[in-house]
Formats: sequence, C-alpha cells, structure tokens
Amino acid sequence: MLRTRGSYLKRLAIPLAAILIGSLAWAPNVRAAPAPLAPTPVIVDTDAGTDDLLALAFLLGRSDVHIEAITIVNGMAHVPAGAANVLALLQLAGHAEIPVYAGSTVPLAGHAAFPAAWRKISDDLPGVQLPKTDAKVQAQSAVSFLVRRLSDTKRPARILALGPLTNLGAALRQQPFDAQGIDELVIMGGAVRVPGNLGDGGAFKTENKTAEWNIYLDPLAASIVFSSKASIRLIPLDATQQVPIRTDFLKTLQDDAKTPLEQFAAQVLATDSTLIRQGYFYAWDPLAAVALVEVDAVRVTPLAIQIQMTGNDEGRTTETQGAPPNARVALSANATLFRREFLAALASAPAAKAQPPAAKTAAAPAATAKPTPASATPPAAPAKPKS
Repeated sequence: MLRTRGSYLKRLAIPLAAILIGSLAWAPNVRAAPAPLAPTPVIVDTDAGTDDLLALAFLLGRSDVHIEAITIVNGMAHVPAGAANVLALLQLAGHAEIPVYAGSTVPLAGHAAFPAAWRKISDDLPGVQLPKTDAKVQAQSAVSFLVRRLSDTKRPARILALGPLTNLGAALRQQPFDAQGIDELVIMGGAVRVPGNLGDGGAFKTENKTAEWNIYLDPLAASIVFSSKASIRLIPLDATQQVPIRTDFLKTLQDDAKTPLEQFAAQVLATDSTLIRQGYFYAWDPLAAVALVEVDAVRVTPLAIQIQMTGNDEGRTTETQGAPPNARVALSANATLFRREFLAALASAPAAKAQPPAAKTAAAPAATAKPTPASATPPAAPAKPKS
C-alpha cells in the first residue's frame, strides 16, 4: 500500500509541476502594476486665519490631494475677507476652479469672538502679496452646500475642519443623519489633557483655563458634531503644542522660497514673526492638514469627548471615562515628519509666475477689496494663539 500510494503521488506531481511552471510563466501578465490612486477628495472648512492659509497652501502643493470645495466659517477672519483671501490663494496656486462657499457669520449660540486685533491681521494679511482674481464665492451658502453634499451617502466626504464648527453643526442640525455622508472628519480643536489657550498672550481676559479657541467660539456646534456619530479624528492642543514654529523654520522658508506657495507661506509667517520669536506660534492647522494625508504625523487614542456647554469651563473638551469613544484623539505628534512633509509640499508647487506690482486681493461680494500692503514688515501685534 505504501509503495502504491507513493507511486500515485509521484505520478500526480508531474502534472502539478507543469501547472505551476505555466502559472509562473504567466505571472508577469497577471501582476500588472496597479493603477495610480485617484487624489484624495477633501472639503476644507476654515476660518481663514494665517495658520489656516498655511494648511491650505500645504494641501494645494500635494498632488495626491484634490480639494473638492472650501467653506468659510466665522472665526479668525471675518467671512467676506476670509473668502476673498482664500480665492486669491487659489488663484496664486493655479486652482481657481475650486469652489468657495461663504458660511455662518455668527455662532449657533452666544457671541464669542476672537480679539479684534487678531481678526484685523487675518482680514488684511499685512505684508502678504496676493494676485488679483475675478473669482467669486458661490451663490449657495456653505451650510446649504454641506447639507446637499453630505446627503450623498454613496459618496462619503472627507472633511478637514480648521475653525469653529458652526457650519458643520448647522448642517448636521438640519439633517442629523448626514453624518453617514462623512467618511472622516479631521478637526483641529480642543485641549484634552493640556490647558486651554484662551488667555495665552494676555489679549483675552478670562478665567477659563481649559478651553481651546475653535471649540470655545461655538460649543453648541461642537456638541452637535461630537454627538453625530461621525468618524472623527481630533487634533487638539495636546498634539499641536509638540510642533512649535520657531525662527529657524521661518528662516528656512524665507531663504529657500522659490515656488509661489513657498513665497506665500514665508510672507504669511512673517506676519506672525513677533509671536514666533516669543514662542507662541505652533503648527495648529498645518499639523491637522499634514495628518489628514500622513497618518503617522500624529498618534491617536480612542476617547469619549464631551463638550462643556456652560460655566467657567465653557467650550472645554472633556475626556469622559467609561463612555464609548466618539473620536480618535491625537495626544502626540511627530514634528520631524511634519516639517519634512510640509516643506516638501510647498517646494513641489509649480515655479512662480510674475505677478503684477501692487497686487491686491479681489473682494468677495459685499466686501471691500483689501488694500495693498505698503511694506512687507508687519505691525506689532498681541500674541495670537490661534487654534
């Protein structure tokens, strides 16, 4: 029996070997190179502060990212001025086709606002040269666009939220089930295991030591978003404080600026040079943008986050023990990876084109065109711990 079985296996091995050899011969044709992946589509919701514009510049420099739309929310910049600056940046980057939607000009509840001096810098961008553009904001509001877009659950959206969550909160309040239309929501905001930043620099007097600006400005909207069951990745101060922007970073940009986006980023950072020297400036929104496409830029932990709605801790992002996690929270960041990827994206942009002298940003509807800065040297400003 053993000999008979062995003979049978030997006879069986011959055709099996032939099949295997034939398969290997065809392998190069079977293992064709995979088709390149389509760029990642993303909707950016932004309050158009200086660090928001740096985050947008990074995304515009990445060939693997497709910005589907940009929605402007009230926050660091006023909505009309912020929209005008974003439209001009898109013109500079060669992406004037990206639609821009103007959003809410007030929080869903309350009257919280950034200090006026900070907002003026974000509105005017002193020292930053932007090209003229005929582009206008879309007729549809940002909230209406988000409601329509997120109702398409067969094509879930990736959203990068860089400012207060007013637009998203309003959209989800209108259509609570639209969270199913969100593939991932990356939010820059909150302070989980570190102090807040409302009082940093002394420009805003408050007893609130726990809240971060983006959440504080509209805690109702934030509460709606965090209760929506959307897939949230939160980039709070816990992570951004590990990525400071110092004078060497600014100098690198200024010395090596060749592309339009490098030059733009250097000029934008120069408006915050005082804060950079004082050690108040961090890669808030730029880190969130890098983390959107480079997951190793941050390390996340699933946590249950609740928004404090009233009291001295209004706007606090509280970690609730024992509750089901509703967000993946970045508690640490890789500053080396951030710097490498951020600078590489700006450097890969097309070569700079000559811009007309005394360029100024075209105004959004019902807004005044921003005056051309007389000097590249920004005025002194109070510390601006934007988030």
